[in-house]
Order: sequence, then structure tokens, then C-alpha cells
Amino acid sequence: MPQDVVDLHRFYASSIGQAARRLIRRRLRVMWSDVRGMRVLGFGYATPYLRPFIGEAERVMAFMPARQGCVHWPVDEENRVALTEETMLPLPDSSVDRILLVHLVEHSDSMRRLMRECWRVLTPNGRIVVVTPNRSSLWSWSEKTPFGYGHPYSVSQLQNLMRENMFLPVQHSRALFLPPTQRRLFLRWSQLFENIGSRLFKAFAGVSIVEAGKQLYASTGTPSRKRRLVHIPVTVPPLRPAEGNHQHQKDHVLSSRSVRVDTTDVADAADDAALTDRTDKPA
Repeated sequence: MPQDVVDLHRFYASSIGQAARRLIRRRLRVMWSDVRGMRVLGFGYATPYLRPFIGEAERVMAFMPARQGCVHWPVDEENRVALTEETMLPLPDSSVDRILLVHLVEHSDSMRRLMRECWRVLTPNGRIVVVTPNRSSLWSWSEKTPFGYGHPYSVSQLQNLMRENMFLPVQHSRALFLPPTQRRLFLRWSQLFENIGSRLFKAFAGVSIVEAGKQLYASTGTPSRKRRLVHIPVTVPPLRPAEGNHQHQKDHVLSSRSVRVDTTDVADAADDAALTDRTDKPA
């Protein structure tokens, strides 16, 4: 079950939330260094990471799932947020160039339909970035942050998820190597934790980030092998009459024999009669 939008808003307003937003935003900015003239969509609770794209992209939109709720964004500006269902985006086909999923995939109960809907609205050359809690991180074990809820993913698991839903992974990254704490000392050195962790402790990152492209031609499976005819010798038993026809065949054989015997007797009687006529006839 996803967290309420009020809890998410409160977290990103805190000091640790601001540090998480800053560190993840830097990773995203490396992946999307240039979005000029593009249409960018954030789905889930992605508004903390969309601000750098406003003014550069042609259009920036934010969709929030109905069971999470939504809030007005940006503050004191024209609203860019819409409340929608996960599997029914109010957009035409191939209408978005960039999609960012945050605080959504780990809570989804309809993963396949969600990803297919994102595939539908993404342009052929578009890119999608998914941010999820990392399975082996301290952030996924702590319930003090939104990254401690839902189903966490490692980078490899997230890449397999994208492949299974007609996306081709392009690159990946990791973020949030500092402990999930409010202590000022750790927050002050958050960038140092990030630099050291990204080189030495990649498996313990707080979030996994995967960018993928739209796969237009999916594989239908492994190619079928050429079939060969194999001759297998089979012993066929001799044909035998059924039990019901055995007596009928026996009677037929006996009747044939009797006919042959009668014919022989008639021929012998004719020869005897001819011989008698010759004997009685005078010389």
C-alpha cells in the first residue's frame, strides 16, 4: 500500500528529504542532461525531481495515482498535477518523450498493466526512468522514510522487470549512500558519503535507478530447430481373426472341402459309365 501524499510531502519538507531530493536529482540530471523541446511526465510522487526541467522542456506534467492522492504543484504557480489511475493514463499514444516513475513501481498491484500503459504513451525514441528502493540498503529497512515501504528492487531485478515489459535498459545508477538519519553531521557530509559509496559500496545504495528505451520489436522466443524424420523400427504382430469370426472362417473352409470331394466323386462315376458302354458294345 503506498503512503499518503501528505506523508510524502512532509518527508520531502524535512532535512533528510531535502538531502535525498538533491542527491537523486543529480543522478537524474546526468541521465537527462538535455530535454529541450520534449514533453516530460512524472508519475507517482515525482514532483520533487521535476523542478529542474521546468523552463527547459516543452511541457512538464505530473500524474499521481488515485489511491495516493495529489497536491497542487508547483506552489504559487499554475497547477501541473492530475489525479489518475495507474493503468489508465489520459494521454494519446506516443505523446510523451520522457517518463519518470518515483514511489510507484514498488507499490503497484498491476505491474504489467502499468508498464504497458507507460509503453503506450511513450514515443518510439523516448526514455523511461524508474526509481525504487534498493533491496540491500538501510533505507529499505527503515520505516522513517517512504523508501522503507513497498517491494524493493536491486538494479538487476529492475532491469529484468523492464525487459519483461517491452523496455530495453540503457543505463543504470544508484543514489543515497548516507544513512537514513536526521543527524546534521551525516546530512552535512551527504555528498562525501555519495562519492565514496558510489565507488566502494554500490550494493548498499538507498535507491536503484534504471533508464530504458521503448522496445518496438520484441523477440518471439528462441528459434525453432529444424525437424528431422527419425525411422524407428516397430514389430507388427501378424493379423488374426477376431474371436467372433473364427467359427465362421472354420465353417467356410469345411464347406469348400466338401464341395471339392463331391466334384471328384461325380467325375469318377462318369468315367465308369463310359467304360461300361464300351464293354457292352459288340465288336
